Amino acid sequence: MGTVSDAIADDEMLDKFQRDALDYFVRHADPVTGLVADRDRPGSPASIAATGMGLAVYAVAAERGWIGREEAGRRTRTTLRFLMNSHQGAEPDASGHRGFFYHFLDMRTGQRAWKSELSTIDTALLMAGVLVSGRYFDRDREDEAEIRKLADQLYRRVDWRWALNGGALVCHGWKPGKGFLPYRWLGYDEALILYVLALGSPTYGIEPECYSAWLTGYRWKTIYGHEFVYAGPLFIHQFSHMWIDFRGIRDAFMHGRGLDYFENSRRATFVQREYAMRNPRGFDGYGQNSWGLTASDGPGRQRQQIDGTTRSYFDYCARGVPFGPDDGTFSPWAAFASLPFAPEIVLPTIRHVHASERTGDVPLLGASFNRTFRTGSEDGWFSTDQVGINQGPIVVMFENHRSGLIWRLLRGCSYIVDGLRSARFSAGWL
Repeated sequence: MGTVSDAIADDEMLDKFQRDALDYFVRHADPVTGLVADRDRPGSPASIAATGMGLAVYAVAAERGWIGREEAGRRTRTTLRFLMNSHQGAEPDASGHRGFFYHFLDMRTGQRAWKSELSTIDTALLMAGVLVSGRYFDRDREDEAEIRKLADQLYRRVDWRWALNGGALVCHGWKPGKGFLPYRWLGYDEALILYVLALGSPTYGIEPECYSAWLTGYRWKTIYGHEFVYAGPLFIHQFSHMWIDFRGIRDAFMHGRGLDYFENSRRATFVQREYAMRNPRGFDGYGQNSWGLTASDGPGRQRQQIDGTTRSYFDYCARGVPFGPDDGTFSPWAAFASLPFAPEIVLPTIRHVHASERTGDVPLLGASFNRTFRTGSEDGWFSTDQVGINQGPIVVMFENHRSGLIWRLLRGCSYIVDGLRSARFSAGWL
């Protein structure tokens, strides 16, 4: 049993990590467009997913008094105004089309960057943040009324039906001159939030049958004694939970299995730690407080012969457990973002990282590292970049654990409620 002083120390520790992650959005949002950089590397384009997370981060920061409400409102208005006024059209240098936005945008002009796709999932993460803004800034003031109006307009403009491209499942994306990508969102993944938003739209909503079609791709597995809807990378079990409180509410699939998505993510979190403790592939650094396989940077595509074993490494990829890919790269932030699901195992991990930070044994928060990789006379590879979509979940998921702020805000959003009901969620707070 922890003491009062332990609880105070933990509270101060969570404050520290949240504020460190908040700093990313303060430093790496363009003052004119409000867009948030994909990563802190010079010349990085904006990520629309990171921009959506940034909108939620501003609400958390204002609520905790880390930045003033007026500053948070100013940052939010800047972003929403730019998104609303940026060019939508089929031209290859537009910001978006049919209410969707390109995955990457130029930080200063807002034009499409890197010939990226019009991304349905990244637009969904952006719109989730937009709706948070509309809910948080609820005061009877002209500036906050403008935020609510812009948030509503941006969400209602997204043409989710168009993204079906004549099928039952939402397409991953679209490119000018080429059309829709050949992939569709099928089976349990980060698109749970996408389908809820698409079902809840009063202007371009999709049909409940689309959600039923998505469910047909689910994989139910038993791993280390835990039964759950399987997905290997940890972020899949977190990204939709940043926005929606799934505690106690169930769709048809979960009704049949006797659990909810919150419990599903809890089990996935325990599986992640158990995998690191078992460490079946014998990587350096894995253990009880060193875990978190997710989508992340890596040492790069190469092979090394280490102690008679050939090790293959990857660039950025979605690492997962227990079936891989796994090259020994893990991300502490991914373990951190599971705090609401399993505080009894995540808090010790956060404490371990907190202690290790002081001795320089752990890289920058939000980065990834690989202790097996060999670089000349030194062991280990460390990511040098901080990434926006790694920082956002730390702020938001810590806050959902501590106060439930983002969950509470979107429980009161009619679009989210309508989307959940259209997907046939019931019970609990619904």
